[in-house]
Amino acid sequence: MPSQPLFPATLAGSLPKPSWLAEPEKLWAPWRLAGDELQAGKQDAALLWLKTQEDAGLDILTDGEQFRVHFVHGFLERVSGIDWQLKTPMGIRNNRYTVEVPTVTGKLARLGPVHSDEVRFTRAHTTRGLKVTLPGPMTICDTIADAHYGSRPALAMAFAEVLNEEARELAALGVDVVQFDEPAFNVFMDDVKDWGIAALERAAEGLTCHTAVHICYGYGIDANIRWKDTLGGEWRQYEEIFPVLNRSRIGQVSLEAQGSKVLCPSFGFCRTNRFWSARSTWPQLKWRRPNRLPPFSRKRRSMRIARAFRLARIAGWRRCLVASPPRNSPRWALAPA
Repeated sequence: MPSQPLFPATLAGSLPKPSWLAEPEKLWAPWRLAGDELQAGKQDAALLWLKTQEDAGLDILTDGEQFRVHFVHGFLERVSGIDWQLKTPMGIRNNRYTVEVPTVTGKLARLGPVHSDEVRFTRAHTTRGLKVTLPGPMTICDTIADAHYGSRPALAMAFAEVLNEEARELAALGVDVVQFDEPAFNVFMDDVKDWGIAALERAAEGLTCHTAVHICYGYGIDANIRWKDTLGGEWRQYEEIFPVLNRSRIGQVSLEAQGSKVLCPSFGFCRTNRFWSARSTWPQLKWRRPNRLPPFSRKRRSMRIARAFRLARIAGWRRCLVASPPRNSPRWALAPA
């Protein structure tokens, strides 16, 4: 990793797509471009967000997941053993909402590198630290139907092996942090202890770069908002899973606090060399499609973000992590050591 300041700053991973690339603030929004124009559009969006992060003073950047339609399906599209035509109605996040999902019908294997080209592109356009996000095994299992492996633990371990192959290749390309996104950890807390952590560790096995897991309360869609309303005034899910995470080999924990009712005492269940998020807001940006890449002109807004990071560092905060965007705006957050 490039030389870092005492308190390096980063974000959780995903950022909103420009309106000329996909419909903003919509889950599984289809691309608005095709062919070579689509590839150029994805690259333009990634470069714009790299510039925004650099202007904001972040030290470890991401591509904002601009190359993916969805954080899980963007990976699964390059995995064999999945029948995308065989759609199975499935209750997501413990039946919080039901969607028709593709079905695993055979042995899982990568069709080839999934995110390597994206990482090569991003790595070539910044000298700062680089983080890549991958869906975690448990969350994948809660986003796809199984007609082959027979149990979620077996399916999770199969996905973990596939993820590990991908993660090792990305680390070899110069990625400094590999983060696995596991919003399902806040739902199936007994399963986290029984097999979720084991699958996560298998996915991260042998990685020489930094490792992280992101655990949030889900996208700001209506079903998730209604679910959050049932959680009461104190959200204590993290307290159940921190102890087992403390015993794991995962190096960092990225959490959601923006817009949530997570109690500060919950953080005491996590070891001090782990990281958690406090709250602040990334400004909503209005995007227009450039011909290619005109000069980036949001200096005042970027200065406000950078000033917040400087003040946070003075105050002793150590990591900057993003929560999934509640309701209708993306979020970033700083994390205390």
